[in-house]
Amino acid sequence: MAKQLFPDGTEVSTMYVRTIRSGPFVFVSGTTSLDPKGRVQGNGAAEQTRITMQKIERGLRQAGATLKDIVRLNIFVTDIRDMTAVTGAIQKALKRTTITSTLVAVSQLATPGLVVEIEATAIVD
Repeated sequence: MAKQLFPDGTEVSTMYVRTIRSGPFVFVSGTTSLDPKGRVQGNGAAEQTRITMQKIERGLRQAGATLKDIVRLNIFVTDIRDMTAVTGAIQKALKRTTITSTLVAVSQLATPGLVVEIEATAIVD
């Protein structure tokens, strides 16, 4: 299967791209609330998650998918106490879509001030 690449302009290296589609599979790489200039957007976990889910939605849309096509999220937080805020913001974004997910607390993310990073996998029927 050929890979289709969908960069969003926030990639910091040429070795990866925000979104790749291969056949019916769409993979969105670890996404944060960073803007194109590398600045953290959003105060707190819920707001950063809302912004991150909007970026994931744009990546999916570029690849011909929607949030309803997500089957799996991998969620990384810097403070496990933010779990409720993060999952609440994800539920708002996904509405009634059911997914599989993993949420892991990590010691830090790539940029100071980031508190959440999310990877998504979708399948387009």
